[in-house]
Amino acid sequence: MTTTMKVVAIQQHGGVENMKLDQWPMPVPEPHQALVEIKACGLNYMDVFVLHGMPDLPTKMPRIPGGDVAGIVREVGAGVSQDWVGKKVVLFPRFPEGGVLGENGNGGLCQFIAVDQRQLIEMPDGVSFEDAAALPIAYGTSHRMLFTRGRLQKGEKVLILGASGGVGVSCLQFAKMAGAEVYACTSSEDKARRLKELGADHVINYADNPDFSKAVWAATGKKGVDVAINFTGGDTWIPTQRCMATNGRILTCGSTAGHMCEIDIRFVWFREMDIIGSRAYVPDDIKACLDFVASKQLSPVIDKVLPLEQAAEGVRMLEERRVFGKVIIKI
Repeated sequence: MTTTMKVVAIQQHGGVENMKLDQWPMPVPEPHQALVEIKACGLNYMDVFVLHGMPDLPTKMPRIPGGDVAGIVREVGAGVSQDWVGKKVVLFPRFPEGGVLGENGNGGLCQFIAVDQRQLIEMPDGVSFEDAAALPIAYGTSHRMLFTRGRLQKGEKVLILGASGGVGVSCLQFAKMAGAEVYACTSSEDKARRLKELGADHVINYADNPDFSKAVWAATGKKGVDVAINFTGGDTWIPTQRCMATNGRILTCGSTAGHMCEIDIRFVWFREMDIIGSRAYVPDDIKACLDFVASKQLSPVIDKVLPLEQAAEGVRMLEERRVFGKVIIKI
């Protein structure tokens, strides 16, 4: 086996020009670790945050980004069953000691990675590496947010902001699987068309309706939605509150447009509204997503599959919001 491998690493915070193709030493699995040959890695908006840097989360450089990883176990360290060797796996993105692949430690934009055996999730038959790499962060997050935290029920009206990204698309797919009526917000006619094709019942274009709350309120017959999914943050919170039905639930798992948000407390008490946070996912969420794909109930939406050499372009697409669904890097 070779002693070096190809990687794409962020050399310093800034633009995508700081993501460089390089050769690094091959990792060696320590006790209780497995060496995984990476076949596909999914990108997330988290990679944009890591690239630019977050004031409250210092990142050691250079850093290999990429949190969604699928591949084949090639070697194991002491204390790990040899039965894992040769198995197709998707990695649970969270390190057992805390933090996430690609953010708090090196991720999947490389040929090999050594990970704790507790991060190994065996892939069922019938799931491709590309589909598997689309699932953990976006689909896993959506699964837990909608069902565990959000208690989504059949027949409920669901509003999704930022519906054309990885989390947004997966929320739409799960909401339709659950029998909900979906109101999807996006920024272009092309994305609106694709959301309709995926099953969105109503699509609101931000470009035509900057105050999306008026369009949603009208479309619901001035009754509002039962569930709103807002992981954008920024200045979208008060308009989201205006969209809510009495006893409605706002679900959030992030803040891609800004962490500091104004809330109109009158809506909270007058409409008896719940605001529910959902931090991430657990292994069972990822296993459920894999089973949905294996049984043909779910087909992850993949916008682009790019080679490792074009990983920086994939991050640029996310940064410029030119993505519908997921960007996958094929290793």
